[in-house]
Amino acid sequence: MIKRKTTEEYIEIIFVLQNRNGYAKTGKISSEMGIKPPSVTEMLQKLQEEGYIRYEPYKGATLTESGKKLARELIKKHKIIADFLEIIGVERELAEADACQIEHHVTFKTLQRLGKFVEFINNAPHEPKWIEHFDYYLKTGKRKHCSLYNTTDSYQK
Repeated sequence: MIKRKTTEEYIEIIFVLQNRNGYAKTGKISSEMGIKPPSVTEMLQKLQEEGYIRYEPYKGATLTESGKKLARELIKKHKIIADFLEIIGVERELAEADACQIEHHVTFKTLQRLGKFVEFINNAPHEPKWIEHFDYYLKTGKRKHCSLYNTTDSYQK
C-alpha cells in the first residue's frame, strides 16, 4: 500500500493538471511537486497498480474513476479546512496553503466535525456574535463586553 499523504498529493496534482491539460505529464508533475522525474514515474506506476490512474510513458497520467472519486473527496476536505480557517480569521491565501498541509493529517472524525461546524456557521441566519467578539479579540487582545451577562452577579450563591 502506498503512503496515504503521498498518494493524496499526487492525486491532487494529477487532478488539477488533467483538468487544465487533459492529462498530467510526468515533467509537469515533477516541477509542481519539486520531485525528480524518475521518482514521479515510479510513483505513477504504483498509483496505476493501485487503480487510481492510467499511465502512459511519454504521454502522462489520467485519473480512473476511483482516482476521480478520491480527488473529489480531497477537494471537499481541503475546502472544509480552508473555510474553517477563514472563519477564524486566517486570510484566504494562507488558509488555502495551510489546508494543503493539514488535509493530509486530519482524521475522518475530526474532518466530519469541522465540516458540520463550517456548515452550521455558513447557514446561520446572521453572523454569530461570537465571531465578531473573536475578531475584536484578535485585533485587541481583549474581550468585548457582552451585555447578556451582568458582571456584578455572583455565581457563588
